[in-house]
Amino acid sequence: MQREAEKSSPRIEVVPAAREQEPVIENLLDLYAHDFSEFHAIELRPDGRFGYKNLSLYWRDPHRHPFLVRAGGRLAGFVLMKEALVVSGKEPIRDMTEFFIARGFRRQGVGTAVARKLWERFPGRWEIRVMEANTSAHLFWQRSIAEFTGFEIESVRTEKARQAWRLFSFDTRRKS
Repeated sequence: MQREAEKSSPRIEVVPAAREQEPVIENLLDLYAHDFSEFHAIELRPDGRFGYKNLSLYWRDPHRHPFLVRAGGRLAGFVLMKEALVVSGKEPIRDMTEFFIARGFRRQGVGTAVARKLWERFPGRWEIRVMEANTSAHLFWQRSIAEFTGFEIESVRTEKARQAWRLFSFDTRRKS
């Protein structure tokens, strides 16, 4: 069942970002990093930007995918995802590396619609990491995954670089 906000949300587009749109994603990454700085110590560079290491890989590596998000024709965010082969199998795991919806588009069903579009476009095994301190993001992913798959997925606590994360692992082809 769709939430009321999702029924009235604007038309959502998830468009592959062209190489010449890298500066747009760089700008959005600074907004994303600013939001993230509430939960993680991220320092501004001397030029007043946060920066993002190796962003250009998303246009050079065929297993990485940069997307721009539009809602009602307006720029609303971005997604960076990658596919990686797992040692234990031949099938890749899709990793929602970075996911950002601008504040003015949140709580309107935009993020859930974007996730759904990506899961439909790249069916299979997915992993989504959320900083443990970011409880609103954890609730968003828990709800969005459950709405898509039809069942609850419990996140697992993990640590990386002395930072606590919650990890969701699921297969978008497995639905109730």
